[in-house]
Amino acid sequence: MKKVINAVLAVCALGLLFICIRSIRDTQNFDAEVASREAVVKARLIEIRYAEEAYKAQHDGMYCSDWNELINFVKNGKLPVIKKQGVLSDEQLEKGLTEASAAAIVNSGDEKAIKENGLEDFRRDTIWTSLIDSLYGEGFVADSMRYIPFSQGDTFEIIAVPNTTRSGSIIQVMECNAPDSCFLKGMGKQGKRLIYNRQEDADAKGAYPGLKIGDAGNNWNNNAGNWE
Repeated sequence: MKKVINAVLAVCALGLLFICIRSIRDTQNFDAEVASREAVVKARLIEIRYAEEAYKAQHDGMYCSDWNELINFVKNGKLPVIKKQGVLSDEQLEKGLTEASAAAIVNSGDEKAIKENGLEDFRRDTIWTSLIDSLYGEGFVADSMRYIPFSQGDTFEIIAVPNTTRSGSIIQVMECNAPDSCFLKGMGKQGKRLIYNRQEDADAKGAYPGLKIGDAGNNWNNNAGNWE
């Protein structure tokens, strides 16, 4: 009888061990899936940041809050690239020449001034290249930028507004965000529990419950991601 009881206890112990191992493995797989999804969303947000900053540079310091306009800019926009020939010597720099002033002399076409300043081999030419090829490379699908990965069609929210700093100056700020509830869809009860817990934690800290770049509020951060 004792042997039977010991055998039953051994089987129960093995069963509990199996359940524990499986639970740990399931948790590890779940955590890995969450981390994988977050990595994809972060990469997409960084791509959006590239587009917004390029847009701002060519639109009087304004960010874009319209997806159609931003995607069209990515598809058809150009980026200025400075083609350089020659460098300023220490002697030229000591005389007060700068890249900008030297380029201005060369572009003036004044042969005398160019020779007097030793700029015969100095050139700074601006050429315009395809924005989508320069920033993203071949095969990038601009139309996909608006969609939050794993969300089943939800789009990122983009906000572009003027903001007043503590000193009273006005700056243009942007924010692009993806809530946890979008990119953690379809992960079962564990996913729903994680979304709820993250929401509770974010509310307690006054933080955003998800991933985002920039800040449209009073915490301007140079378009950093909230994970950076």
